[in-house]
Amino acid sequence: MSDIAKRFPQNPLLSPKDLKASIEGLHIACLLNPGAFKFEGKTWLLVRVAERPQQSDVQISFPILTETGETKIMEIALNDADLIATDTRVVRYKGVDYLTTLSHLRLLCSDDGVKFYEPDGYPRLFGKGPLQTFGIEDCRVTNLKGNFYLTFTAVSDSGVGVGMRTTTDWKTFESHGMILPPHNKDVAIFEEKINGKYYALHRPSSVDIGGNYIWLAESPDGVHWGNHKCIVKTREGLWDGGRVGAGAAPIKTEKGWLEIYHGATKEHRYCLGAFLLDLDEPSKVIARTDGPIMEPTEPYEVSGFFGHVVFTNGHVLEDDGDTITIYYGAADEFVCGAHLSIKEIFAIMGV
Repeated sequence: MSDIAKRFPQNPLLSPKDLKASIEGLHIACLLNPGAFKFEGKTWLLVRVAERPQQSDVQISFPILTETGETKIMEIALNDADLIATDTRVVRYKGVDYLTTLSHLRLLCSDDGVKFYEPDGYPRLFGKGPLQTFGIEDCRVTNLKGNFYLTFTAVSDSGVGVGMRTTTDWKTFESHGMILPPHNKDVAIFEEKINGKYYALHRPSSVDIGGNYIWLAESPDGVHWGNHKCIVKTREGLWDGGRVGAGAAPIKTEKGWLEIYHGATKEHRYCLGAFLLDLDEPSKVIARTDGPIMEPTEPYEVSGFFGHVVFTNGHVLEDDGDTITIYYGAADEFVCGAHLSIKEIFAIMGV
């Protein structure tokens, strides 16, 4: 057991009952995987809010967005021969995959990093257009000199890709469309340029050859990405043998760029680990934790909408330069907080 996370005693910080649904007829099933950042002296979360109608014993129902942005409810009888509904997150109907919930992003803020509330005057972010009809999910937030880059999973019946919007005030946003096409997700942009270039971690998926690995990309402008390199792979038989993916933006330290990442087994148990990249050549992996630094052990991590999950794509570095406050999704239902120490992670890595 190598879990070094110091969980907040107030966990879960946020549960579905703490927020109101976006429209009448839906209820919030899950709060998941927030992006995190500091803005105007407060700690902010960009929480993924997953909604659906109340379920019945005879049918499954779920919302999707039309291309014009209207919400449409699909209803399918549970005894329909064309329905495959063995996963709580995805159903297959007449050869097409659908999500059982529709996600949008919602801004919450806090004066103390523990008690969060939804402030007035800030918009909720919903999917827009034909490539986001199944919603937008799991946003990473990168602050590049006051310009915030929001990279999120964009889902539709065309596939799962990466969308991006930017803002300086969190009230007006510029959309950059889909910056990486399906199948891709988990994009975390570095918070400063390296040798004049933008860099980002991302996770394309390969079904037949390869796997769900972490890649590095570079860009001249933060929008158009190329020179992709595979840098971190799964490890057969270990806690991250099924898939790996980036968390939030890597943290710059004197020893290198420190990345907190998620890994999962083939049985879908999600834990957190860390790796270290060279400061000047970020495609070079200096070190990687052998075991996880955080595992699902608490009741709110083991039981929920999809149990045995700790997943982070949002953190803030505290003023002491050592404490990382991570905000994470637990069991695909709750938002929680924990502290990690950079020095402790380095000690485990042996660097």
